Amino acid sequence: MLTKELLKQVRQIEIRTKGLVNQVFSGEYHSVFKGRGMEFSEVREYQFGDDIRNIDWNVTARFGHPYIKVFEEERELTVMLMVDLSGSLMFGSVSKTKQRVAAELSAILAFSALKNNDKVGLILFTDKIEKFVPPRKGNKHVLRIIREVLSFEPEGNSTNIKAALEFMNNAIKKRSIVFLLSDFLDDGYEKILKVVGRKHDLIGVVLDDRRENEFPSIGLVKFTDAETGTERWIDTSSRRVRQAMKQARSQETSKRDSMFLKSRLDKIYVQTGEDYIKPLVQFFRLRERRW
Repeated sequence: MLTKELLKQVRQIEIRTKGLVNQVFSGEYHSVFKGRGMEFSEVREYQFGDDIRNIDWNVTARFGHPYIKVFEEERELTVMLMVDLSGSLMFGSVSKTKQRVAAELSAILAFSALKNNDKVGLILFTDKIEKFVPPRKGNKHVLRIIREVLSFEPEGNSTNIKAALEFMNNAIKKRSIVFLLSDFLDDGYEKILKVVGRKHDLIGVVLDDRRENEFPSIGLVKFTDAETGTERWIDTSSRRVRQAMKQARSQETSKRDSMFLKSRLDKIYVQTGEDYIKPLVQFFRLRERRW
């Protein structure tokens, strides 16, 4: 049963993200994500400037003057949202957790797809596939997706991006737009990342929190790994310790960025304490200029 609080949160996300889609993202989405090709629509009389290669010779011969074939873009696409629900996604040092941001981003992308008559599907994963929602259309379907991302209680805590991408590759045969929302705290998925990126239009949405990159001097602190449960006491008052932690985090980030670059995949970088509208708009506009 859905609680009143959950329904309230879903409604808040719906109102906010629908407004953003109508005001900002709908046109951007449509111009960036093209249909699969052109399909025949109708024939009409030839007009000056029309491409003669589109003349329909059978209709032209029947009526004694030229007619051309009119084609329209075959618009319908499939959008897959792959959302990491491992333990580290429950972290958030400001007003929202990474999971909450993932739910709002999923809503924006899903409503953008809905407005353009595209199907949307969902894969929730940790170190295993937690839930698969096949692609469909409709407002109720999008609300279900928001609800699942926001409230689903996973069985696993750790992350296995490789297994999630393998499942995606096997489950979705038709070329799709795939948004992979994660903090990417994992290894061993570079090969399958390239494979899925060649078959689908794969975009990484990197969810981050500034407290994972900046460590204040607040003395002896017990850190708990959200995915393994491992606990460790760290003296944050030590400048050397803080620098070592920052360097280790920087190496992880560089490795992830290099992996996306080598795989020729786009990524959207989002911090939990900052507005995600700007990086989304930048992504859409960069794509539009490139194409």
